[in-house]
Amino acid sequence: MKPSADTHVRPRRSLLFVPALRPDRFAKALESGADIVCIDMEDAVAQDRKDEGRAATLPLFATPSHPEVEQMVRINALSTYHGLKDLQALIDCAAPPPAIMIPKVRSAEEVQLLDTLLSGGSARSIRFCVIVETNQALERAVDIARASPRIDSMILGAVDMSADLRCTKAWEPLLYARSRLVHAAASAGIDLLDVPYLNLDDPEGLREEAVRCLRLGFTGKASIHPSQLAAIHEAFTPSREQLEKARRVCAAFEENTSGLVVVDNELIELPVVRSYYRMLAIAERIASR
Repeated sequence: MKPSADTHVRPRRSLLFVPALRPDRFAKALESGADIVCIDMEDAVAQDRKDEGRAATLPLFATPSHPEVEQMVRINALSTYHGLKDLQALIDCAAPPPAIMIPKVRSAEEVQLLDTLLSGGSARSIRFCVIVETNQALERAVDIARASPRIDSMILGAVDMSADLRCTKAWEPLLYARSRLVHAAASAGIDLLDVPYLNLDDPEGLREEAVRCLRLGFTGKASIHPSQLAAIHEAFTPSREQLEKARRVCAAFEENTSGLVVVDNELIELPVVRSYYRMLAIAERIASR
C-alpha cells in the first residue's frame, strides 16, 4: 500500500523579502536560491510612498519567470486605505502576482471576504500566505488556517505579536505562539514559516533559531538578506541520512499490508510514513531545480 501523493507539495524552507521600492532587487532575489520571494509593499514602504511602491511592484509579474521560485507580494492590511487600493489594483491587474501575503489578519471571515473579492478574472488564481501577528489571530489560528483553499502557508509576525502579547520578542516568551501556529498549520495541512532573524551579524543565532523552529514543526523561515539563506536551508533541508531512512521506510511500507512496519528497530505507523513521503517529495523538488 502507498499513501496518495500530494501533487501540491513544494519546498518552503526559505522566504526572502524584497522592498517594493527596490524593484531592481527582484530579479537578483529570484536567482538567490530562496524557495519564496516576497515583495513587501507594507512594512518596507513609508505611508507617503505606498502608491509608488504599488506602481513599481505589479508590473514585475507581466512577464513570468523562474517558475521554480514561489513569488508573492505582501499587501497592506485590508483595514487601511492603501490595503483597499492594493485590493483594487489586484482585481484590475491583467497579470497579478501568483500569491499575496496578507498582514494583520484577525479572523477567518477576513480571509474569506478577500477570497470572494478576488474571485473574478485573473485574480481568481492568486494564492494566499497569511501573517499571524495579532492576539486575535493567535486565538483563532486554526479557523484562519482553514479559512480558504487558497492558503498555502502561514507566517509568524513576531514583532507585532510580541507587542500585542506584551512580551519580549525572544524564543521563550513566544514559544506558546509558535506552538499554537504549528497546531493550526498542521490541522489545515499547510506550511508554516517563522519570522526573519533581524541580526545580520549573528549567523549562529540564526542557525540555532532555525533548528529550533524545525524541531517544533515549522517548515521554513523568512529572511531579510540573501546571506541568511544558507543557514536556513541547512536547517530545513533533509540530510542524506534522513532521506536514506525515508526511502527504507517507504519501501518497507509499500511491501507491507498491515499498516505498520519496523525499520531500524522502530515501529512506524501510517501518519509517520506520510511525513517521510512528504520529505522525499520535497527533496525531489529541490534536486530538480
